[in-house]
Amino acid sequence: MKEIMSNKNELIKKIRKLYKKKGREEARRYVIEGFHLVEEAVRFSAPVEWILFDERGRKEWGEWLSQYDDEKLIFVSQDVMKSLSELPTPQGIIGIVAIPDEVEVNELQGHWLALDNVQDPGNVGTMIRTADAAGYAGVIIGEGTADIYNSKVLRAMQGSHFHLPVLRKKIEMVIDSFKSRNIPVFGTKLDEKAVHYTSVAPKQNSCLIMGNEGQGVSPELLDQTDQNIYIPIRGEAESLNVAVAAGILMYHLSNGLYQ
Repeated sequence: MKEIMSNKNELIKKIRKLYKKKGREEARRYVIEGFHLVEEAVRFSAPVEWILFDERGRKEWGEWLSQYDDEKLIFVSQDVMKSLSELPTPQGIIGIVAIPDEVEVNELQGHWLALDNVQDPGNVGTMIRTADAAGYAGVIIGEGTADIYNSKVLRAMQGSHFHLPVLRKKIEMVIDSFKSRNIPVFGTKLDEKAVHYTSVAPKQNSCLIMGNEGQGVSPELLDQTDQNIYIPIRGEAESLNVAVAAGILMYHLSNGLYQ
């Protein structure tokens, strides 16, 4: 087992660069922090390259770590862990994971969520996690949407990207693919052509597009959907948070509320 006690170590310097999108893209790696995320990565056979842990990690996760590939384990000092951690109180364990090559999904079926220019990392991660919980087949990350390997997205996803495909695609092209398979595509918009979401019966297959926090789904995409739907506002709130709205609509379209 390797040990690193200095913040000046070359590997530690390289890991720090992974907290920036440019660094992740160049190295084709990203950082996960905390026992749950690391365990999920291992459980679902993600390409984990190293697991770094300090004295706290050894005490709290020692039995679990002893079952893992020793060549990939790196014991670090608490100072090194603190320099790498983005948490107020580090859990003492960090994983370095290779960014996998994007897998093409040839059989588009089931329910899919597409995110158009959703910029808030917490919203992106929460929606992917909700899609996972609702049994969705996958998530499409459209242009302008936050990088799923951003640490805030990763914390909000809680490992859901290990459970279902998360694909970066142009949503315009995805709409054509769904339509060619007679899978209905729904946009979210409050206008005279949109319908109350409960007037749409749950489907066997669907694609739901959720849009930017301020502007919503782009007009170009809304023009291509089969139907645009809305959630009524009963109180005085101006709008619903996009992740909350996505959860309501995902469960409705997939019949998840009634099973």
